[in-house]
Amino acid sequence: MEHNSTFPIKQTELDMLREEATSYLKSVQWEQGQRARNKDKDSKDDSILFYLSRANNGTNAVEITSVSKTILALKKRLLPESVAIPLLLNQTLYAVQEGITLGIWVKDSYYDASGLSSLTERKSVLDNSGKREYESKMQTATAFMLFSIAYNILHNLKTVASDDLSVMKQKFAGIPEVSLMSPLKGISCALFYYDKYLGHQDIIKSDKDVADFTVVYFEALIDEIQIRKSTLEYQETILDRTYKLEKSEFAISGWDNVFSGTAKSIEFNKIQFEQIVGNRDAKHFARRLTERMLSYDFTAKKNPFQELGGFMPVFMGYGIPGTGKSMLIAAIATKLKEHCDNLDIPFLFHPMPDTLISTFQGGSAEKMVEWMKPLQDPSKLIFAPIDDAENNLQERTEQGVSAGVKEVIGVFLRYTEGAYAVNYGNSSIGLFTNLPEMLDKAVISRVQGRFKIDGARTEHDFLDQDYIWWKKFEKTMPSFVNMNNPEAYKYLGDQVLAKNMGDILKAVEKPSEERVLETFEKVEKQHREEDHMFYASLYKEIQKIFPFFSSRDVRNIQSAISLRLTDFDLEEDWFQNPDKYFKKDYETKFNMLQELMKANMKGLNFSDIRKQEVIRYLDNVATIADTDFKRKVDARIDQLKIETEAREKFDD
Repeated sequence: MEHNSTFPIKQTELDMLREEATSYLKSVQWEQGQRARNKDKDSKDDSILFYLSRANNGTNAVEITSVSKTILALKKRLLPESVAIPLLLNQTLYAVQEGITLGIWVKDSYYDASGLSSLTERKSVLDNSGKREYESKMQTATAFMLFSIAYNILHNLKTVASDDLSVMKQKFAGIPEVSLMSPLKGISCALFYYDKYLGHQDIIKSDKDVADFTVVYFEALIDEIQIRKSTLEYQETILDRTYKLEKSEFAISGWDNVFSGTAKSIEFNKIQFEQIVGNRDAKHFARRLTERMLSYDFTAKKNPFQELGGFMPVFMGYGIPGTGKSMLIAAIATKLKEHCDNLDIPFLFHPMPDTLISTFQGGSAEKMVEWMKPLQDPSKLIFAPIDDAENNLQERTEQGVSAGVKEVIGVFLRYTEGAYAVNYGNSSIGLFTNLPEMLDKAVISRVQGRFKIDGARTEHDFLDQDYIWWKKFEKTMPSFVNMNNPEAYKYLGDQVLAKNMGDILKAVEKPSEERVLETFEKVEKQHREEDHMFYASLYKEIQKIFPFFSSRDVRNIQSAISLRLTDFDLEEDWFQNPDKYFKKDYETKFNMLQELMKANMKGLNFSDIRKQEVIRYLDNVATIADTDFKRKVDARIDQLKIETEAREKFDD
């Protein structure tokens, strides 16, 4: 849905609502619902949920709570000596107050735009359908108000809170209930449980915890509202506009949430490429990817490598289990993070969550859109790996594929090519899989760069893999490993990064896959490899064996060849002195790269590269198609064996 008009939220208008917001912080009253009271009755007494459900001793009396009193009590508990309120407590309280102020403004705006104001005035004379509309709009107003409050609080606290909130998230037991009956009830309920958590000794142990918990709580509130929003009516006046806060970056566009999928970087283990054994192709590819992403220009919002044909918004790494997929993901993230820190560039590590496929209709598409949204943010470099990609992106035509998977693929295709696809050259999605043959064909055709993750492949690789393991003992007990070292090999010597793809593909003369080899030799009899006609005939013949081979595959081969033309190292010096390249303007960077590309092309032979890349691609297509076929055959054989066995037993 396009947001077609922007409305300013004026500071002067907010000033008039601040007192109302403060009054909610001073005191709200809430009567817990039956379900929230009975939540988790049987669990251990000290559990947080039990504590919340006993928030007012299990009676259903209305209870009054005060966030500002709780904050003062916290200040006494955490810093008994200090007179002033500690900075983080103050910032958090202020952020919550500002969030509520803004939420009230947004609610008032919805009241006027949706016609709820006039319904409220005529409330006593409404007929049944009028009453229904009134109640319905009340719920939508409340949900949108709570969403705006939480969203603004996150905006103001994201920079203050810790990067890693996983510990706090483990302590947090969710929000027992959310009320959308009316704005007053909505705010009272949300602040009641927020206050109860703040008062719990185990949750808050420092003033940093107050900021961290507030972010976790209001993120959860947004999630709760996102789940319910599909049941709300009268959303037109929410979806057709953007509210922009005066003198601020903050804006609300419908239910869009740029923090979702925590557009905060996810934690990952630091790994260097040298610690990964074998996988020369994969390591080389990963290094090129990081150098290219770092060339992105934040002012021009584009990447010179995109113009040169050397950028891959979507790539795929595939190989048998246990060959280092997860290590490779971590190594790419590590490399990017190190360079970004060094160059003072914001970096987002944004892996696809495991919990994407939802059981309810439309839920998966919504989650997928929320995951893909941050990839369109031009203000940071974004690496978005999808590990075990076959789980969420499997072939849609297979039997038993869930509606959720189909929704996810639909969104993926829409955002990677088509009207929604925006790629500034600052984000890259990596599919990692053991079973590329299970991936949806349309998804595979979006992949512009692919490489094998095949782990240790040579004696030296296996030597090095062991060496990385046993050298740990050397540190603690120097003479414990009483074995001889190889004579002619220096450990990790083969693990250095390749100079270019040519080094890795030197050996590729002929396809390794039988049918491709046969076709290749057949076409060789009719045309010379140096003739353009050779490839035209080859593609036509390949199409006879693999009917799904199309123009898009040819485009992918072309982009693989273009990648080889930009397969050169950036100067070491540029990383040490960013002013020499990274900090230059777009035009200058583009011209510098063009010079490097020309120098690189002098050493290349076009027809050799074309042959190597075509063979590599076709082998890949054949392997994927083959494995798929083999798996289906094996499954059928197993089925027949079972049936035969069952029949024999039955006859006995």
